[in-house]
Amino acid sequence: MIYFDHAATTPISSDALQVFIKASKEYFANPSSLHEQGEKAKLLLEKCRAEVAGLLRVEAAEMYFTSGGSEANTLALESLFFANRHKGNHIITSQTEHPSVHSVFHKLEQQGIEVTYLAVNPAGQISLQDLQHSIRPDTVLASIQHVNSETGTIQDIKAIGEILAANDVLFHSDCVQSFTKLPIHASEWPIDAISISSHKVCGPKGVGAVYLSSKVQWFPVQPFTSHERGFRQGTVNVPGIAAFTAAAANSMQLQEQFLKKMSVLRDNFFRELHPISHLITIEGTTGSQIPHIIGMGIKGVEGQYMMLTLDRHGICISTGSACQAGKQEPSVTMKALNKSPEEAKRFFRISFGMGNTEEEIRQAANIIIKCVSEFH
Repeated sequence: MIYFDHAATTPISSDALQVFIKASKEYFANPSSLHEQGEKAKLLLEKCRAEVAGLLRVEAAEMYFTSGGSEANTLALESLFFANRHKGNHIITSQTEHPSVHSVFHKLEQQGIEVTYLAVNPAGQISLQDLQHSIRPDTVLASIQHVNSETGTIQDIKAIGEILAANDVLFHSDCVQSFTKLPIHASEWPIDAISISSHKVCGPKGVGAVYLSSKVQWFPVQPFTSHERGFRQGTVNVPGIAAFTAAAANSMQLQEQFLKKMSVLRDNFFRELHPISHLITIEGTTGSQIPHIIGMGIKGVEGQYMMLTLDRHGICISTGSACQAGKQEPSVTMKALNKSPEEAKRFFRISFGMGNTEEEIRQAANIIIKCVSEFH
């Protein structure tokens, strides 16, 4: 099996799995319990909190663990907005955000909140000028993702944050796809909240985290909640958090190596596809993309057919965000890029990981070329 769907989820690393097993055996108690075993679990939890906070260059008291990236987005946005709702009735986001972000804002729209959905250019980036013009006296909050999961497009978070900070607008960024893969200096950037996830960095599923700056006010979404200092309900998943911490620390150490290897794999992949390069469309612009995510389409071939063909040969890819699986309509990203229905149907995504090899690249490229030759 060749796995090229790391943007959807990554395989758990051996180190993270061992940490999860050890923590499950030795730190199984509820960290909120007052007995000795509970205190033992709490000590491990706080050690992990401090380590994950260090990876983002923030204080441990500013980190809150969640059940994943989607819950991290939901709780961060709702807790920030409702604590600052007195400041206004307007929110800004982009047309290409993760479904969990759009879900929160669609729900707020039903409550009378006004939301501006910024368009993106052909590279998938928002316009800083459009952002500036969209800010109103009653704008409370903005949420702009760091890296798009379908095209790999990177937004200039620092520049976006500077504009928002100058206008006293709270800024949240979904950094699920960029955490440990790109430098994120939360304490140095003008940013108030960040969402991250474990299973995108070779940690277990069901774990995520939110950075909330100590300089901003937030309000508990669920009343009478005691876990994570009132941020979320439910017993804290200490073994999962410990494994997430181990995976994230290891992934961060490999950041430079990861980016170099992914760039090489990406270049080699397109080199192998040169015979059909005239039929290929790459979504986004090289230089403003994270190298391991490739969103593309091939003239005359539907993405669904390409995915199934590669799957028959034991190669895993996707036709877009896994969080939108099962939907027949084009993804929000393809719509935002103004793709025709035919162009949107061609889209598929390949996303590499550290375990992938150049031989796997060649195998996949050969099958893709063979598939395309059947149509042309």
